[in-house]
Amino acid sequence: MSTETNGARRVAIVRILKEQAVARQVQLVRLLKRLGHDATQSSVSRDLKELGVGKMGDRYILPPGEHATTHDDFATLAGFVREVRPAGAAITVVRTSTGGAQSVALAVDRAAWPEVVGTISGDDTIFVATHGVRDQQRVIERLRSIFHV
Repeated sequence: MSTETNGARRVAIVRILKEQAVARQVQLVRLLKRLGHDATQSSVSRDLKELGVGKMGDRYILPPGEHATTHDDFATLAGFVREVRPAGAAITVVRTSTGGAQSVALAVDRAAWPEVVGTISGDDTIFVATHGVRDQQRVIERLRSIFHV
């Protein structure tokens, strides 16, 4: 299969995932075929991996920052964030619904906020490290404002 074909199929995958919820690879194969793209479950699996697509809950989601603006990323992820609170002077804990932490952490990382040193995420919890208490307060305010918590 040519690189052009793979690229066109991947562009179609991004468009599909932006426009609708897709829960399974077989569903994505069918949608791609309707659009005229040659696709198998194994080719779609490789494409999803190459695109950095993850699964959150029962749907595939694009990695934040790669294929949309940061504002759109946060808006898409807002429903997954449950709580934002400090834990000491330089760590902020963000609680998400199950499966949401990695995508939210990636969005925070890609936003490249100067106050954030880095993030560590599990399945439903993120630790956001900052330089100190002032930076932590700014990050908490920003996160609460963005995610409405």
